[in-house]
Amino acid sequence: MQQVEADPSRPEAVRPPGTARWYPQVLTLAVVIVLVDQLTKFWAVSALTGREPFPLLGDLLSLRLLYNPGAAFSIGTGVTWIFTIVAAVAVAAITRAAWKVRNRAWAVALGLLLGGAATHLLDRLFRAPGFARGHVVDFIDYAGFFVGNVADICLVVGGALIVLLYLRGVEIDGRRDRP
Repeated sequence: MQQVEADPSRPEAVRPPGTARWYPQVLTLAVVIVLVDQLTKFWAVSALTGREPFPLLGDLLSLRLLYNPGAAFSIGTGVTWIFTIVAAVAVAAITRAAWKVRNRAWAVALGLLLGGAATHLLDRLFRAPGFARGHVVDFIDYAGFFVGNVADICLVVGGALIVLLYLRGVEIDGRRDRP
C-alpha cells in the first residue's frame, strides 16, 4: 500500500475524515431563516393590519396579526427588555456552539435555533415601541391556542431536533456516546 503525505494546502488532508466544519452552513441557514421570517412579517403587517382573522384550515389554522411584547403565550409582557437580553445571550451562545459542529443534523438544529433567536432579537431591538422593547410580530394562529411566526416554528423544530440527537447519543462533534 502506497503512503501519501498530507498536503497542508488541502484542509481535508490535515483534518481526520468526517470532521468537516459545518459553521458556514449553520450561519447560512440562520441568515435564510432571518430573511424568510422578516419577509413574512413584513407581508403579515401589510396584508393583515386591521383585518379579521383569515381561516386557512377551518378553525385549526388561520392568519391573525398580533404584536407580542412577551414570550410564548404572551408571558412576561411587562419585561420585554429581559427577553432582549435573553435573545442576545442565546444568539451569542448558539454562535459559539456552532463552531464545534461536526455533524449535519447538529448544524441544521443550531442553524434553526440561531435563525429563530436572531430574528426575535431583531424584532426586540428595532420594532415599536422602541429599542430593546420591541414587540414580536406574530400571525400564524394555531386553533386559538397560540399565535406565532416562522421563527417560532424554527425554534421548536430546532429544539426538538436537539432533544432527538441527545436521546440518540449524538454529540455536537458527531461522536456517539451510546451505541
